[in-house]
Amino acid sequence: MTEIAAEVLIRRLADWGVDTVFGLPGDGINGIMEGLRRQADRVRFVLVHHEEAAAFMAAAHAKATGRIGVCLATSGPGGIHLLNGLYDAKLDHQPVLAITGMQETSVLGTGYQQEVHLDRLYEDVAEYNLVVDNPAQLPGVVDIAIRTAYARRGVAHLCLPNDVQVAPADADPYQHVAPARPPATAPIYLSPPGVPRQEDLRAAAEVLNAARRPAILAGAGALHAREEVLAVAEALGAPVIKTLPGKAVIPDDSPYAVGGIGLLGTKPGEELVEDCDTLLMVGTNFPYTKHLPEPGKVRVVQIDADPARAGVRMPTEVPMVGDAKEGLAALLPLLHRVDDRAHLEKYQKAMAEWRKNMAALENPERAPIAPQYLIGCVDRAASDDAILTCDSGTIATWAARHWTIRGDREFYLSGNLATMAPGLPYAIAAQLAHPDRQVIAFIGDGGFAMLMAEFLTAARLGLPITVVVNNNDSLGQILWEQMVLGYPEHGVRFGEPSSDFSAWARSCGGYGRKVTDPADVDEAVRQALAHPGPALVDVDVDPNEPPMPGKVARDQAVKFAEAFLKGQPHKAAIATTLFKDKISQLGR
Repeated sequence: MTEIAAEVLIRRLADWGVDTVFGLPGDGINGIMEGLRRQADRVRFVLVHHEEAAAFMAAAHAKATGRIGVCLATSGPGGIHLLNGLYDAKLDHQPVLAITGMQETSVLGTGYQQEVHLDRLYEDVAEYNLVVDNPAQLPGVVDIAIRTAYARRGVAHLCLPNDVQVAPADADPYQHVAPARPPATAPIYLSPPGVPRQEDLRAAAEVLNAARRPAILAGAGALHAREEVLAVAEALGAPVIKTLPGKAVIPDDSPYAVGGIGLLGTKPGEELVEDCDTLLMVGTNFPYTKHLPEPGKVRVVQIDADPARAGVRMPTEVPMVGDAKEGLAALLPLLHRVDDRAHLEKYQKAMAEWRKNMAALENPERAPIAPQYLIGCVDRAASDDAILTCDSGTIATWAARHWTIRGDREFYLSGNLATMAPGLPYAIAAQLAHPDRQVIAFIGDGGFAMLMAEFLTAARLGLPITVVVNNNDSLGQILWEQMVLGYPEHGVRFGEPSSDFSAWARSCGGYGRKVTDPADVDEAVRQALAHPGPALVDVDVDPNEPPMPGKVARDQAVKFAEAFLKGQPHKAAIATTLFKDKISQLGR
């Protein structure tokens, strides 16, 4: 059998350690599908129902493993569908390779069917972007694409016309006129040195040792540096704030943890931002600068792997370029241990109070069902090494505050793109990457509806993922955002008939249960987690439960009141829910 160019492509992916490609076939990639068939013993093809899901899965694979994720789509519309998931990877700095097809070279430029120049379309999303015109470019450009994705923590794109895909692997049809030969490289990536310069480490230590009220802000770039973050926090007596993508950096029950930052954060976290005199930023590019200290009011030390991100969010007195784990390990011997723990103890007390207030909101007596109670049941029933994937919306608030990082638990969501719909594809990719771990997708009804066909993908693969739908029959986050602007809600509630996704789960051959009574929530969640295949619990929660900020600003309260005065249609139900929240906290 004559070896074709697409087979060289797939074999080179395998040489890089790629064992899974997520995608959807089409006539623009039939040659690549044949390459996958011939290399099926080395690379698994995961057939999805929508290319957007394939790109989300590739991004989630990269997040969950640290290895490049790969997605595949046909020419034209297939490649277009990948874009949302690819932007998710780009904005969260994950290495992903997108492979797409294109019409055969002889008809390009003639307006042939589905002729979309995907290389032009991908110019903004891709760090490396190439149409492969000659089989002789393979496998060299595969190496360059993957190395670039790793080095720049982003998306690489290879587009292969379908006649190039099926050409003989050794075809080189053109005369060589340049003083060069076709690319010959190797499937090797060398990480840059991770230890910052010694003079930067010394300067950072000088600032941190002078701090009286230090704080650490840790992001997703520090997920692999838990022990180092905790050791620095112990030396400085510094409370640790975590961004939402960095939620799993340290355990939530750590004596140094003060929860999150921003609208989804905690009151102690917000107060620490206002109170600290020195801020150590580790592996974070937190974009919501309104929730960071006022420039000039604190001394800032930052460590980041990308020199371009040093000082982007705050004027940084000492920027350090390096890996969070290696950099903190090198910094630690230069720090003086702080014996006065008053600053730390102040926030430990504040966090104890915050945790009590959050626990009080997990009220099993509330009807309609409190979303805090739902995620609380998931938190208590899940294993200590469970992976929670989360969609965007109000559910991110409930997960941020009520999903407890303990043991080896992990947490993934679309951080900077904050797109809807990745929760389910993320869970599938995480389960494929970690077949022995419990994987739970916590999703709103709006996000689940967008890519719900992928539950059938999970069923066909026999994946034991558990999907928990926080169903408020609305686009909850947008509802509250409209009100915080001072506007009554409009166009955000789906209305009748109410959705029942459990029926879809059962039709796919999975476990499906609809829950409307708070007395049934805990049992239903536990049954779903115990089910050996894909399971889904669709829980009707209170649609009028607002995701209140950890610390409500005066302007937010004023705008909220304005929305009521201007005719907010559900103001009585919202007021009742807020009253119930306060009663739950006072009665704890």
